[in-house]
Amino acid sequence: MKVLFIGDIVGNTGRKALKQTLPHLKSKYSPDIIIANGENAAAGRGITASIAKDFFEWGIHGITMGNHTWDNKEIFEFIDDEPRMVRPANYPPGTPGQGYTVIKAGGKELAIVNLMGRTFLPPLDCPFRAADQIVDSLRKKHKHILVDFHAEATSEKIAMGWHLDGRASMVVGTHTHVQSNDDIILPEGTAYLTDVGMVGSREGILGMEREAVLRKFKTQLPVRFQVCEGKWHFHAVLVQLDPATGMAKKIQKIRLLEDEWIMD
Repeated sequence: MKVLFIGDIVGNTGRKALKQTLPHLKSKYSPDIIIANGENAAAGRGITASIAKDFFEWGIHGITMGNHTWDNKEIFEFIDDEPRMVRPANYPPGTPGQGYTVIKAGGKELAIVNLMGRTFLPPLDCPFRAADQIVDSLRKKHKHILVDFHAEATSEKIAMGWHLDGRASMVVGTHTHVQSNDDIILPEGTAYLTDVGMVGSREGILGMEREAVLRKFKTQLPVRFQVCEGKWHFHAVLVQLDPATGMAKKIQKIRLLEDEWIMD
């Protein structure tokens, strides 16, 4: 079973890159299930129902979120009715939406869990305790489990990878928008990557216009970030899972650049 996980999709540039590259990726890698992080899909701030609908029509099977889940208020109108979307499971009880779900496609099943870190991010419930409760419960019925850990601190992400080694099929990090180079299969069989990266403009700073970000750093004054246009880059990770054990057999980073990738 092959799982393709796509990093944070940022704004219109990221959506354009996704639509353009998905047919090629599906043809080249033949993934059984495709998951993407969509928390920055609507102008860098949350997601809308129409964008989610586009993603599903293009071939995405499930969408994970993060700290920008609630930035676009339209999400409150549809998140409870969309079984293919998850927001961080360690939000307090009563929060709209769900923290995990099971995606079914082509006769295959993948449980997806979304968690958010607490270092340099809002102090939600403990993601490690939430991971224990959810993953251990899912393992009673499901062999293949993906955890998207949306976190800022590299150490917190690595800690989660080790914490879930042998219990989750794959633990992948999102949020920082820079693809890390530490892809590995941990000793007990969990595929791990600190950050999958992003899909969006490579001419900005983490997908945002350079001047606004530079002004913020240089002046410490409030600024409004806008999604950067321009040439895109596309970051994802492909993991092959063992149908017998549910653990990973292979992990492969994917990085494409507009005007440089070859449709082979």
